[in-house]
Order: sequence, then C-alpha cells, then structure tokens
Amino acid sequence: MLDAKPLGRSGKQISAIGLGCVTFGREIDENQSYRILDYALEKGITFLDTAEAYGGGQAREGRKLSYGIKDVRETTGEMSSSERIIGRWMHARNNRDEVTICTKVTIGGGSPENINRALRGSLERLQTDHIDVHKMHSWADDVPIDETLGGLSVGVIAGQVGTIGCSNYSAKQIQVSIDASEAGGLPRMEITQPPYNVARPPTWHGHTSREELEGEILPLCGRERIAVTPYSPLGAGFLTGKYVNNKSRLPDRTRFHVSPGHADVYFTERNFLIVENLRAKSKELGIPMAKLAMAFAMTHPNVTAVLIGARETRHIDNAIEAYTMGLDPTLRQEMSDWGLDDD
Repeated sequence: MLDAKPLGRSGKQISAIGLGCVTFGREIDENQSYRILDYALEKGITFLDTAEAYGGGQAREGRKLSYGIKDVRETTGEMSSSERIIGRWMHARNNRDEVTICTKVTIGGGSPENINRALRGSLERLQTDHIDVHKMHSWADDVPIDETLGGLSVGVIAGQVGTIGCSNYSAKQIQVSIDASEAGGLPRMEITQPPYNVARPPTWHGHTSREELEGEILPLCGRERIAVTPYSPLGAGFLTGKYVNNKSRLPDRTRFHVSPGHADVYFTERNFLIVENLRAKSKELGIPMAKLAMAFAMTHPNVTAVLIGARETRHIDNAIEAYTMGLDPTLRQEMSDWGLDDD
C-alpha cells in the first residue's frame, strides 16, 4: 500500500500519490473514468483532485476561443464533467468515506460571494455534503486576500469543508496568505498545488518556474508544514519523449493535442535537450523515461504527494512503481542539473 502523508497541520492524511481527474470527460469517457477510479482506489490512491472548471465542455469551448479549433476531441461536451463523473461514481459505489476529495474555485475571483457559489456548485455536482480540500485555483486579486480567506472559512465553519488551500500561488502569495490568516485569526491554507517536473518551462500565466519552486516555495512550505501536492510530473506527457520539436505534429489525442497551449510552455530547445538526457539515462539504466521523471518529482523531501493523470490503468501502475523505486540522491542531483547550462 502507498504511504499516508500529513495534510499540513490539519491532522489529516492523504495518499502519497493523488489522482488528477482533469481527464474525465476530456481525454477519457465516463466508463473509462470509472475503471480508472476503481483501479486507483484498489491500489491505495485515495486522494482525488478535480476543479469546477475541469470539463469536456469547458475544454472544447476554451480551444475554440483560444485556438480557433472547431473539431471535437473531448469525449463529452458536459460542463464540469470531472466533478460530475466523480459524483456519479461515488454515488454508484457508495464509497464517499473512502476517498479524499480536493476541488478548486476556478472562475469568478476570490470574493466570499463567488467562493460560496463555487462551493455550492461543487457540492451539488459531487453529490456530497462535504469537500475535504477546497482550494483557490489561482491567485485572485479582485479582493484582498483576507476576504478570500474569510470566504473559504465559511465552508470550514459550516462543516462543508475540511481544509483550505491554493494552487499555482507564488512563494510571496503563500506567505501573504499565511500572514493574513495569522493577523485575522482565519483558517490557514494547509496545502498548495504547483506544477513540478524535471523540465524547465519558464514562468507562464502566473505558474511558477522550477527554479522558484525548488528555491522558494518548497523551503517555505517545509518550514510552515504546508502540504505540497504538485501536478504534471511528466510535463503533460512531454517527458515521455513522444513529441518532436514541431507544433504542427502533435500526436492525436495526446494532452498537447487536446490542449495545444501546453506546447507553448514546453517546446523550447532547452527542454528538448532535457528530454534527450532523460532518454539517454533511461536507456543506460533500463528504466522507462516516464518512471524516471515521476520519481524525480516524488523524491523531493518537501513534496507530500504527486498528482498523476491516467487514461489507462497501466499509467497508475507506472506511477506506483516509480514511487516504490525512489531515486538515488546522486542520480536525482544529476537530473536536477540538466538544462542549467543551456540557453
């Protein structure tokens, strides 16, 4: 079984691997989503991560607006399909108490009114009376942070939310949140969710670079005992070696094919050199590239649990094998240094 890891200072625990559920209704249909959820739970993965904006409908509309793409790639046009599929699965399996659900406020800003709207919607779609972890999906600057924390605290006080947290916050934003909680006697954010992998994408759309994550966020969270549950250990599949440096040649139904914006983030000369280093090390050691890349993210001492995506049950097996394998510190340092001298 997987280790249980502390969820900040809350006294609760989560599985050392979490299942990212953004694929539900986007890359995989409901039946396959159920198979993935069943298998993950069987293997000890009990931490499920979703968001109000994770849906085949949102993905389809977003691609039309951002890229002018009109073809249909998503398995459903249902809005918020990830939460809805999880809710229907929990209802069918009668297993709500066996899983830890994390969902996020994505749209509408950080006002208490909007947070309440998001919470009510998520509770309804998930068919539950409580959410274990409720996060801000990104920093909201429409209201002061103490108002956002106050809005998040309403669900905690009402018993509808267990723990609050954030995703894609910078180190400065996390510190500001900590200070506001202490000054106002408000519930504290106990968990954060940044992107983290061996590639070196630049800071984009408010997301943190690996340099900031390792140099600032992870040390801060270690000192403050804030759980860190990074996503994208494979760089949305970039680190599996399936892509070539040509945005017009994206393999069908891959994450970059469904969401072409990922190519804008990862397609740099430096990152393709890192992929080649990873490919060479994989061949040298006889360990798949994906397993090495996941082990890199999983073995940082201040990482609590890594979120993995899965379209097939073998993806879950691969992640568990990477966690069990671990990574020799010397090898991890070598991988960490890849790309440092490349422009």
